[in-house]
Amino acid sequence: MRTVEISEATASLSDYAREARKGTLVVTRRGKPVAAVVPVEGMDLESLALSTSRDFIALIERSRASYRESGGVVSLNEVRAKYGVKPKVTRPRKAR
Repeated sequence: MRTVEISEATASLSDYAREARKGTLVVTRRGKPVAAVVPVEGMDLESLALSTSRDFIALIERSRASYRESGGVVSLNEVRAKYGVKPKVTRPRKAR
């Protein structure tokens, strides 16, 4: 990972994008990170959008916390009870 101070970042964006193919380029201000140029080759736009969405990341974190609190397992019967879904009645198939 390479860093560049924002006051010294005088190259073109295309130059930094080319450099990011080798790995993440972190832009700093007074030594603290403020932005990053990251390689995304091979990623689709939906995955990229979700991976940078604060709302989506918060949803995932809430789901993980809930999973840990529940002991990690929720049975199908518990899900049905929570959402009021009755089990599907199946009948034996007739032999042909």
